Amino acid sequence: MKLHPLRQMVWACALFLALPAASAWADDPDFIAFSAGAFDIGKDQTTAEGRLEYRSDIRLWIFKPFAGVMGTSDGGAYGYAGVLVDVFFGNRIVSTISFAPGAYARGDGKDLGHDLEFRSQLEVAYRFDDRARLGLSISHMSNASIGDKNPGAESLMLTYALPVGNLFGD
Repeated sequence: MKLHPLRQMVWACALFLALPAASAWADDPDFIAFSAGAFDIGKDQTTAEGRLEYRSDIRLWIFKPFAGVMGTSDGGAYGYAGVLVDVFFGNRIVSTISFAPGAYARGDGKDLGHDLEFRSQLEVAYRFDDRARLGLSISHMSNASIGDKNPGAESLMLTYALPVGNLFGD
């Protein structure tokens, strides 16, 4: 099978960008991540959202475990744990894909149809010299139709992830 020259160029660029990523990935620490943004964006019930996450440096093949809590300004809360994958583009840009099931309590906010909700997220971040990251993410929460209704909700968040070692002066 012969690849079109444009596809060959795209693959070559992707491989070139991935080369320094192996060393960037190898020395990545665990993080405490702080996020702020909007829950249920583009809908009538949009509200403020905040998150606190622990992102482990333990690798299980390409996956790393993480856990967190989320709260909304209308009393909604979500506790979750899941896995993430970091994809490095050079030493500075990191794309993080994550998935986490968790327990959701609506408070005075949106009824997502079930206590068990699943969150999938894509985050793109800039990585600083000290390995801290500043990123923007979009996520989707849904009960995967295990409830009678499944309206889902999207969030747009700004995240600062601080290496745990930086908190203690390591």
